[in-house]
Formats: sequence, C-alpha cells, structure tokens
Amino acid sequence: DSVERFVQKTIDRESVLFTDKNPAYINLEKMVESHIQIKSSKDSTKANLPWVHVAISNLKKNLLGIYHMVSEKHLQNYLNEFVYKLNRRYFGEQLFNRLIIASVYPYVQHYE
Repeated sequence: DSVERFVQKTIDRESVLFTDKNPAYINLEKMVESHIQIKSSKDSTKANLPWVHVAISNLKKNLLGIYHMVSEKHLQNYLNEFVYKLNRRYFGEQLFNRLIIASVYPYVQHYE
C-alpha cells in the first residue's frame, strides 16, 4: 500500500518503471505507462550495484554495533546520521568544521 502511494505521488504516469520482482511492486503497472520487472542474479547485482551493497552492509554494522537496539521512533534519525557521514566520508579533518557551518548556516542566513 505504501509503495503504491509513493508511486502515485512521485512518479509521472507516463514513466517507464524498472523494478525487481518483489511482490510489493505487483500493482504498479496500473500506475505507469510501462512496468518492467527484472530478476537480478547474484553476479549481476554484485557487478552493477557494488557500492549499494557496501553502503547497506555498513549501515547494518553501524546500527547493530553502535546502537544495538534501533526503535522505529528514532530510525529516521539514525539513517540521516549515516547518510550524512557517508556523503562526507572524504572530508577528513574538515568534517567537524563543515558540521558547525551546516548547523549555523540556517540561522546566519535568516538574519542577513
């Protein structure tokens, strides 16, 4: 149900939609011009999406190792933190300064 609502809200009806063969995507062909379902093999998945698997693996290790128990109430905050760190993994020593700038910027912009 939530997948269908998401598609209705965010994807144009004239779109061609590619998905895997997950049962959650069964009724999507009614909502777009064309819905193509492809079953990936382990080899094609590793070849085509290696960084996706690395990121998912790192997220799992992060959630299980640092937080131990993740409640649904705070899950989005944990995911936001992970994505923030992932997107800034090459900032190195600038990471702290960039965090300060990002946290202060909305307030400075407001007073200009």
